[in-house]
Amino acid sequence: MSDIRTETDSLGAVEVPANALYGAQTSRAVENFPISGLKASPFLIRALVMIKLAAAEANTELGLITAEQGKAIAQAAQEVLDGQHHEHFVVDVFQAGAGVSLHMNTNEVLANRANQILGESLGSYKKVHPNDHVNYGQSTNDVFPTAMRLSALLALEELYPVLDSMAAGFAEKAAEFKDILKAGRTHMQDAVPITLGQEFNAYSVAVKEASAAIRRNAVTLHSLGLGGSAVGTGLNTHPEYREKAVARLAHIAKLELHPAYDLRYAMQSCAPMADISGALRALALEVIRISNDLRLLSSGPNTGFNEIHLPSLQPGSSIMPGKVNPVLPELAAMVSFQVIGNDAATAMAVQAGQLELNVMMPAMAHATLQSITILTNTLREMDHRCVRGITANRERNAFYASSTIALATALNPYIGYRKAAELVKESVATNRSIVDLAREKQLLSEEQIAEILDPKNMTEPHVKVS
Repeated sequence: MSDIRTETDSLGAVEVPANALYGAQTSRAVENFPISGLKASPFLIRALVMIKLAAAEANTELGLITAEQGKAIAQAAQEVLDGQHHEHFVVDVFQAGAGVSLHMNTNEVLANRANQILGESLGSYKKVHPNDHVNYGQSTNDVFPTAMRLSALLALEELYPVLDSMAAGFAEKAAEFKDILKAGRTHMQDAVPITLGQEFNAYSVAVKEASAAIRRNAVTLHSLGLGGSAVGTGLNTHPEYREKAVARLAHIAKLELHPAYDLRYAMQSCAPMADISGALRALALEVIRISNDLRLLSSGPNTGFNEIHLPSLQPGSSIMPGKVNPVLPELAAMVSFQVIGNDAATAMAVQAGQLELNVMMPAMAHATLQSITILTNTLREMDHRCVRGITANRERNAFYASSTIALATALNPYIGYRKAAELVKESVATNRSIVDLAREKQLLSEEQIAEILDPKNMTEPHVKVS
């Protein structure tokens, strides 16, 4: 039996692997675009197949394809949604403009599998044709923008609980560390005291705020241009198709989706992808900042801050025995750098649309989905393997809290900024504490020293003692 079969498309004959569910146009794309070796995100495949399932059901109801065709397409689509046949989605993520190649890959897989279900041979398309039936009333120009938005929503459903858990992890550590005093630092220099719990609670809030921003920016992804066909006019579609197809898609995806109020806008503009990518970038910036803080706070153990201990996950050096590195904060920062780069690629792709279509959609879809996926996977591990296991070095924190020269700040209302600054200079020059100098110079009574220069009292708003 031959290892290949021959199919024809509008350009002529094409050789296709005999057992492939894809067909001629996919084979051309594989040959034309051997670019990255990266294949479409599972979320994008699911989104495309959900659209095909919704379209088949709507077109069957409207009598535009036969019940037999609709049922076979629906069964093929459901098999893919159940995890089968993904190995037949073979087009590189960098491909022909607008995603025509991946879209036709999807049409061909579903058509061939539908024909198999109906007892026909691969590549025959006797009962179900990729263009005439699977793609009835559709165009890459409305399907791919819809799939891009839907796939991002599907991927975000996995990111949200990870962010919620991470914020909760930091909040739990904030409660655990609420009574641990430490020196604050601004400009990487001594600042007034703060509690380690307050520091970690701020990390929790940062994650919550970033998550909320992503949710806000994702709202525009719910508005879909499906039914716009080639240029947003709905050519070759039934008047009721648009509403029916989107309603069925919402049911299949279990998401709130609705037709765009202007189909031309939904196909011309990819601004929703810029919105969500920008929110992911903002999350990445916070992740980098927090990761760097954790690396600083755990630096040492003998020559760094050593205020917290991160879980030991693996040996940190091939030459220095016993060295352990902050591997997950390092990873989180590197992944976040990639997310920022992906946002730049998305931004360039979003602005590159012309007239009725943006043909750069494959690039922005790949970049955005990769960002969501790597953030989801990284922050899940960061939460469970790092944040949840952080412990505090109480002795080191207490030492820094009592040693910071910024304790003099609390003296401003009593002796003035200038005298307090002189006290700080003397403290640095003599290596003596602010408390000792204040006592020696009899600037305050013992009761005032105990009250005013108590680091704990500086961590919350405090009324001046007269």
